[in-house]
Amino acid sequence: MTGATGALMGIRVLTALRTLNVETHLIISKWAASTISYETDYHPGNVKALADHVYNINDMAAPISSGSFRTDGMIIVPCSMKTLAAISSGFCDDLISRAADVTLKDRRKLVLVTRETPLSSIHLQNMLTVSRCGAIICPPMPAFYIKPSSIDDLIDQSVGRVLDLFDLDMGNFERWNGLKG
Repeated sequence: MTGATGALMGIRVLTALRTLNVETHLIISKWAASTISYETDYHPGNVKALADHVYNINDMAAPISSGSFRTDGMIIVPCSMKTLAAISSGFCDDLISRAADVTLKDRRKLVLVTRETPLSSIHLQNMLTVSRCGAIICPPMPAFYIKPSSIDDLIDQSVGRVLDLFDLDMGNFERWNGLKG
């Protein structure tokens, strides 16, 4: 998790993966910890408790820093533009960018739930660069066709779309089924 707004989405992804019995490895950046406290009722320690394994962002010797450590992929949610830029340039100055770099080089699935608006040309270029390297850019776009009654409905839909990319289904969001007349 990075410091972009949308900490609740990261928490909900962790909760969903826990429910689905998927092993999780969590890194929380300094600014993500601040954002968690600011945007949610969670304490960063409570969020860490949702993961199977937690790493310090500066632990460049963590298992996930090596391609020989097998994973099914990586989700960065939320993904700040700073983190996107680091991944795009291959600048691995922390464990998040290093683990993302390893995920790309080993051709594993890397999903970036980017959070910024409006987007500058630099942001768009960085997204294009990582996309060409195999990453999936998956901004949390609201699906208004679900006629949401709460923010939770929108978050569930966005989290569900992210999990779909890994063939995981919580079955808790409405999918498009054509126009209902």
